[in-house]
Parts: sequence; structure tokens; C-alpha cells
Amino acid sequence: MILYTCGQKKSMGSLGHPCGKAAKALDQAGHDYELKTVSGYKMLPWTRRGNERDEIKRISGQEDVPVLALDDGSAIAGTGAIVDWAKANQATS
Repeated sequence: MILYTCGQKKSMGSLGHPCGKAAKALDQAGHDYELKTVSGYKMLPWTRRGNERDEIKRISGQEDVPVLALDDGSAIAGTGAIVDWAKANQATS
């Protein structure tokens, strides 16, 4: 699995940052995943160009993060959807 985030990565999830909330949910559910940071910010659209955003658009159909790329080739876009998926798919030890 790969979790695509902005430059904040896993930080500020407790404060409500979308990427951090998604990472926190995956951590709490016991999932191992690779963390990939993409450049650019939503409020600065000219910073959102390039291969990294093209990659998440290709796998998810949109350019916003967070995006979770699953091992089966599917993708889950958006904090709420990732949190819901993590809760429903607890990792087994």
C-alpha cells in the first residue's frame, strides 16, 4: 500500500489535517504502508504541477491528497474514505 500525502505527511492528524488523519487511521488499524509525498498545495494551484500529481490523478482520477493506493491496484481518495476503509479493514497480526 502507498499513502500519498502533501508535505505535512503524518503530522497534525490530531489537529484535523487531512493527510495526518488518514495516516493516523491506517496506523491505528495496524497497516504497513509506504508514505509518498507529493509537492504542491491546494490553495496554490500553480504548485500542483508535475509527475507526482499526474501519478495520483492516474490512479485515483483526481489530484487531491490523501490517496491510498491498495496492493490490488485500486485507490481510495479522500480522508473520510481512507479512515472508513481503515476501520473496516483492520490488519491482522
